[in-house]
Amino acid sequence: MRDPYEVLGVPRTAEASAIKSAYRKLAKKLHPDSNKNDPKAAMRFAEVNSAYEIVGDEKKRKQFDAGEIDAEGKPRFQGFEGFGAHPGAHPGAGPGGAHFETFSWGPEGMRRGGGGPEGAGMGGFEDVLNNMFGLGGRARRGRGGAGAGPQHFETEGFAEPPPAGRDVEVPVTITLAEAAKGGTRRVHLPTGKDVEVKIPAGLSDGQQIRLKGQGLPGPGMVGDALITVTIAPHPLFELDGNNLRVELPLTPYEAILGGKVRVPTLDGAVDLSIPAGTNSGRTFRLKGKGLAAKRGTGDLLVRVRIVLPETADPELDELMRKWRDEKPYDPRKGME
Repeated sequence: MRDPYEVLGVPRTAEASAIKSAYRKLAKKLHPDSNKNDPKAAMRFAEVNSAYEIVGDEKKRKQFDAGEIDAEGKPRFQGFEGFGAHPGAHPGAGPGGAHFETFSWGPEGMRRGGGGPEGAGMGGFEDVLNNMFGLGGRARRGRGGAGAGPQHFETEGFAEPPPAGRDVEVPVTITLAEAAKGGTRRVHLPTGKDVEVKIPAGLSDGQQIRLKGQGLPGPGMVGDALITVTIAPHPLFELDGNNLRVELPLTPYEAILGGKVRVPTLDGAVDLSIPAGTNSGRTFRLKGKGLAAKRGTGDLLVRVRIVLPETADPELDELMRKWRDEKPYDPRKGME
C-alpha cells in the first residue's frame, strides 16, 4: 500500500485534527453509497480507510513513523543486536557487525534472509538460540556450506526449535452499511493466506471475528485469526451504540410553520413531521431505524438545525428588522 500520509494528502508533521479532517473529506467524497457505479472510488475508499487506521491511531502512527510497522500495519523485523553484532550494526557491516534482517523456521530448519558477512557472529547466534529454547544438543550448519543455506539444529528429539502456535490479530475496516446488513470481506492474514470473512449483520465497532485454525502453527496446535472490526465514519450518520445520529437542516419557514420533510436512513429516506415552532437542536427519534443487535434494534436520532439562505435576501432582512423592532424577545434571559 502507498504511504498513508500520501493517501490522505497530509504532511508527516500534520496535527491529528488535520489528519481526521482530511480523512472525513475523502471518506465523504469516495463513500460507496455516493459512488455506486464507480469501482475505483470504492477501491480508493478502502485505501483511505486503511491509511487512517495507521496515522489516525496515535500508537500506530508512532510505530509507522519509527519504522516499526509498514503501511499495512505489519511489523517490520529490525533484526537483533547482540548476536555478535554491535548496536546499530547494519547489513554489510565489518567483522563483529553482523546484522540479521530476517529469519524463519521451516521444514529444513532456520532460514536466514538478509544479513552481513557470511558466517559473521553465527557462533554467538547459535548459542543464544540454544539458551532461548533450552536445547542441550549442538548446532551444525546446513549442507550448503558455511554461512549458506538453512541452519539445522540437532537436539534430543528435535530437528529444530519448535515455535509455539499463537493467535494473530488483523484489523479490518467496514462500512456502516456492512455493519448494519452484513456482507463478506477478503482479508490478507499474517500467515500469507487470503480468506473470505463473513461479516454478520449488527456487528459493532471494535468487535472481533474469530477464524479457527487460521493463526500461526505450533507443535500439536494452530492458533486462531482474530479479525478486529472498525466501522468507518459515514458522511451522514454517527454511531451511538446501536443508535444512529443524523443532523437534519431545516429552513426557517419549516421550523416556524412546520411540515413534512424527508430524512435519510440506512434503508432509504422517510417522511418526518416537523411541528410548528420547532427550535434548532430539537431531537426526534425514529424507532427501529438504527443498527440491529442481539439486544434489539437501535433508533435513528434526528437533530434539527435551522439553516439560513446562502445568499442575502433583502425581504428577509426587512422582515427581521420589523420583527426585532415590534416584537422583541430575549432567548438568553436568565443566563447571566
